[in-house]
This record gives sequence, structure tokens and C-alpha cells, in this order.
Amino acid sequence: MSGSVLVAVAASVGNMIQGWDNACIAGAVLYIKKEFNLQSEPTIEGLIVAMSLIGATLVTTCSGVISDWLGRRPMLIISSVLYFFGGLVMLWSPNVYILLLGRLLDGLGIGLAVTLVPVYISETSPPEIRGSLNTLPQFMGSGGMFLSYCMVFGMSLMESPDWRLMLGVLSIPSLFYFVFTIFFLPESPRWLVSKGRMLEAKHVLQRLRGRDDVAGEMALLVEGLGVGGETSIEEYTISGPTNDIEEGDKINLYGHDEGASLIARSVASCRGSGNYQNAPLVDPLVTLFSSVHEKLPDGVGSKGSAIFPHLGSMFSVNGNPIKPEDWDEESVGGREGDDYQSDHAAGNDSDDNLHSPLLSRQTTTVEKDTMQPASHGSIGNNNGEQLSSTDIGGGWQLAWKWSTKDGQDRKEGGFERVYLHQEIGAEMHADGESFQAAALVSHPALYSKDLMNQHPVGPAIVHPAKAPKGPSWSDLFEPGVKHALFVGIGLQILQQFSGINGVLYYTPQILEEAGVGVLLSNLGISSTSSSLLISNITTLLMLPCIVVAMKLMDISGRRMLLLTTIPVLILSLIVLVIAGLANFGNVANAAISTASVIIYFCCFVMGFGPIPNILCSEIFPTRVRGICIAICALTFWICDIIVTYSLPVLLTSVGLTGVFAFYAVVCIISWVFVFLKVPETKGMPLEVITEFFSVGAKQVAAAKNN
Repeated sequence: MSGSVLVAVAASVGNMIQGWDNACIAGAVLYIKKEFNLQSEPTIEGLIVAMSLIGATLVTTCSGVISDWLGRRPMLIISSVLYFFGGLVMLWSPNVYILLLGRLLDGLGIGLAVTLVPVYISETSPPEIRGSLNTLPQFMGSGGMFLSYCMVFGMSLMESPDWRLMLGVLSIPSLFYFVFTIFFLPESPRWLVSKGRMLEAKHVLQRLRGRDDVAGEMALLVEGLGVGGETSIEEYTISGPTNDIEEGDKINLYGHDEGASLIARSVASCRGSGNYQNAPLVDPLVTLFSSVHEKLPDGVGSKGSAIFPHLGSMFSVNGNPIKPEDWDEESVGGREGDDYQSDHAAGNDSDDNLHSPLLSRQTTTVEKDTMQPASHGSIGNNNGEQLSSTDIGGGWQLAWKWSTKDGQDRKEGGFERVYLHQEIGAEMHADGESFQAAALVSHPALYSKDLMNQHPVGPAIVHPAKAPKGPSWSDLFEPGVKHALFVGIGLQILQQFSGINGVLYYTPQILEEAGVGVLLSNLGISSTSSSLLISNITTLLMLPCIVVAMKLMDISGRRMLLLTTIPVLILSLIVLVIAGLANFGNVANAAISTASVIIYFCCFVMGFGPIPNILCSEIFPTRVRGICIAICALTFWICDIIVTYSLPVLLTSVGLTGVFAFYAVVCIISWVFVFLKVPETKGMPLEVITEFFSVGAKQVAAAKNN
């Protein structure tokens, strides 16, 4: 997975520059006020800080549509160029108006980076470490803040600090970011698949995963292009080849390779993920997601699952798998592991070849009234040396089954897609080769009826005959997408009104007003330099906290981190309110305020900082991900502008105590929202997450109608 890690680190440099800018303007604004005489002009001061947010808001309104058109990588390249020119303009800045222009260009770069980096990392990362890698932007952003505060503090010790140089240095890291985006970042494989560039997507996946066999994930990406659909949650008992199952109850599940299939039997009484009891007021979707994660064994988390020894070996073609007796050699056409060559265009190595089959043909012809099960791979191979090509991460497998409607002849049916997940909590059968599994079953998102008619053997699930249509505004009204938008927008609003950017941009000023200069007065450091130094120490302490969050993101999960860190935010804000109302002495008040701000920041970057962006990059279908992310990001920036622009006015009206009290109330509301509405997504493939949102939202709607 080193390829995915390196790509995530390179992309996160954009967030490092954003953090650098946040710290620079927090320190530089202290000197900008003096040069332009803005002490009595809090509106202009707020506008200088908020202009980058205005730029980010403007570019976010169209970033989703453009990124769906041009791709994720070109947009990140553009962001690096905007960063560079924004830094040069701020370095020049002869007056306030030019400074505002530089801040605007800088904001355009910030908007693209902050919006698209989490999406890019989510679309390129394997599910098992997606949360950890998507915490990198938070780590890099805080690292950029630390480096910037070091520079600003050092310059504050000079006789005449140059704020233009503080802001203009931004151009240097932006050059490195430009080089990384040009030479190290491939295009998102999910975006490539959405444009029909299958061969190119396959090569990118091979580079990112460090292996040649990416058949299962390629099939998953194609299946993820659909929006909505009729999905059901079913329970199966998966059986080995020695188990006798009556022909009428037998379900054949097919993988990618010749002879790779297994036998399943539908369980009438659903005891796993399909059967969930909802707690009062808690969104049923939250309980539905939780029911999957509760089935994981202790100590496994999302890093692996007992499903691998069973399903992996069943689908595995290690050794010499036996072909079915009725294998039709001529119908195989092209193999998934090769070059995606088409039955119609053999030898054509174009990456725009959209007719290539995702599955090998592996069943009997339709002249047979019943389908013979294909031979199994070695079910007893539990050494786990090689993952099956059907593995799609996090203990999930992708397979297909033949399905018929009531009264329909078996040979007139069609294939359905199955996302399969072993129910670890279910009892194993005595034979040791049978186990219970939950499945998300629906019609394939894309397949060719024409090809199905021409080759009436085996799964006719293929790449689309033409690239799928682009995103449509009507897709946003699909129940699963609407539900996901509600969660994403809610998290972005509450995150901003919890006060992070207001406290972040004005940390030096807040600490200065709290009398923090008293703590370092004996060292002969000015009040301004003292506040900058403590801000620097705060950002340094944030870094190990983010590392802890990276470790926990894919183990404890996003939801649990939010539920455990938000109460600490509430407590630290309450302490700040008490410190503002009570007089414990100058030194005590300054120490309490400083400790509370540090605790607030450290807990924020572990939970409420990175997780809203991580969740928003995970919960939307591929086809509308760009638009939905843009909507959530636009909400983020609008709220950011309101908080940042209004903070100087609030400080002069209700004071620090009133501001912190308001933030504490918002954090309480945030905890309730997370508990009731935010599901756990750790370790789940993106396409499975969106399927859960779709089926869960429709079940909720059906329950309301009844």
C-alpha cells in the first residue's frame, strides 16, 4: 500500500500550505493593523482575514462540476498555481486593496485544495487505511501552522517585523506542491472509470496497490457508477463443496475467475445486518451501519476479518482450479486480469474500450433449465497468503448471482450484484466450512443487454457500451443521496460554529487579551511575541494528537472519535467561560486560558477537525460525489466566513466570555447530532457505504409511510 500512502502525502501538501496561511495571517494581522491604522476598523480587519475564505467560497461553487469534468488531478495543479501567485501578490501589497487581491487568489487555491484533497485521497486509498490517510491533511495542515508560527515568532523578535515577507513566503512551499501534483499524483481511478478510461484506471490501481490483480476493485468501481437502485439486505449460509443443499435452495455466487464460485443458501430468519432494532430517536441508518461493525471480532477492527480465510479461499484460484464441465471456452472473450480486451475488438489495447467484460463466462448455457455450480477453489486453504480477486477491502467481497422473478423461467432471469460480508458473530456450522454472511443485493449498475443476448452464457456484466451520463441535479433527490447530504451539511455547519476557525485565526489576539504576556514577562518578551510563541507551542502539541487520531481512525472509527472528543471541547470552552467571569489573578487566569485553548485545539484535531471532511468524501456515490462535495464545502466556507468575519465584532460586543459560551452550546448540539445521525463508515468500500445509505434511507421512508 506504499503507493497509496505516498500519493496521499503528496496531495496533503496542499493542506499544509493552507495551515501555513492560517498561521501567517493570524500573526501578520497584528502588524497589518498597525501599518494601515485599523485598530478602530474591525470590519476591515475581519475582511482581510476573511478574503481568503471569500475566494474559497467562490471557487467551491463550481469546483465540483469542474472536477467531474476535468478530473481531480488538474484541479489540484491549478490550486498550486493559485497559491504561488497569491503569495507573490501579498509579498508586493502596496496598499490594502492589493493585499485583498492577494488574499483572494490565495483563497481560490485553498478552496480547491481543501475541497478536493479529501475526495482524492478517499478515491485512491484502500478501505482498510482510508481513514488514517485522510487524517493526513489535518496533520499536514497543523504541521504547516507550526512551521509558519515558528517563522512569524522569529520575525516578531525583529525591530521592525515585515508582514509582507510573512505572507509572501507562501510561494516557496507552493512551488514544491506544484512539482508534486505534476510528477507524483496520478488521476483518481474512480474518476477514470467514470469517463470510460478503463485501462488507464487499471494501471493506476496497480501502481497504488502494488499488485497486478486488481480485478475485484475494477469491477467495484464500475458498479459504483450507479446512483440509487433497488437494494435488499439478505442473509446467506455459505457452504463448502461437500455440503448437500437441496437444488431449489441452492444459490450460485460467481467471482471473476474460471471455476471460482461458491454455494449459498438464503436464511429465512435474518439475524445479522438485515435485522436491526433501532434505539429511540437514533436514525435507523446509524444502527444499520453499526450492526455491520459489531460483527467484527475483537482486535480486528477494519484491518482484516475472518471472512478472508473463508471467502478468500473459496474465490481463490491458487493452484489448479477445476473448470466446470460445461465451460464454454469460446465465450470467455477477454479476462479481467489481462488488458480488458473486448469480444468485439480483440487486440485493441485502447483504454477507451468500453465493451470489455468484467467477468469470465463460467456457467452453463441457457439451454440448461438449471445452472450447474462451478467448481470451488480450495475451501480449506486458510493460510491467507493471497487475497482473492473478489476482495474489495474491509472484509467485503464482490460476487454475482443469477436471479429470477416469481413465475419467471430460470433461463429468463438476470444477474444481480452481491456485496458479501461474513457475519462474524454468527455460529459456524459443525463442518467448519459453512458460515453465515450478510449481503447487499441489487441489479448491476451497468451491463449490456446486447452482449447478454449475443453471449447467453455466464455473467454478462460488462463495462458500459458508452461512458455513463454525467451527474444530474435529479440524482441529488435520490433518498440515499439526500440522507447523505443532510449528514454532510449538518456536520460542516456545526463544525464551523463550534468556533475552531474563529479561535484559530485570532489565537494570538485572544491569548494577548487573556493576559498571557504575564507568563513570559520575566523573559523580556513582548506581549505580542508571547502570544505567538504560545500559539506555536499549541500547534506543536497538536501534532502527536493527530498521530493518535490517525491510529484510531480505522480502529475505533469516526463516530466514536467524535463522541469522545466533543465532550472535551465542551468542557474546555466552559472552563474558558469560567476563567473570563472569575478573577483568579493575572497569572492563574492566563494559565487557565492557555491550557484550555491548548486542550481545545488538541481534541479538535483528533475528531471534529478531520472527520467531517473524511465522512463527506465517503458517503456520496461516484457520479455525484463532485457536486455533493461542492455543496458541503460551500456550506463550510459560508459558515467559516460568518464565524471569522463576525468574531472581531463579537469580541467588542459580548467579549471573550460570551463568544466561548456560544461555542460551548454549539458543541453540545453537535454531540447530539453525531449520536443520532452520523453512522460509522470505517473500513467499508465507498460503494458499499453509498449502498447502505440508499437502502437505509428507503427503509426509513417506507417505515414512515406505513
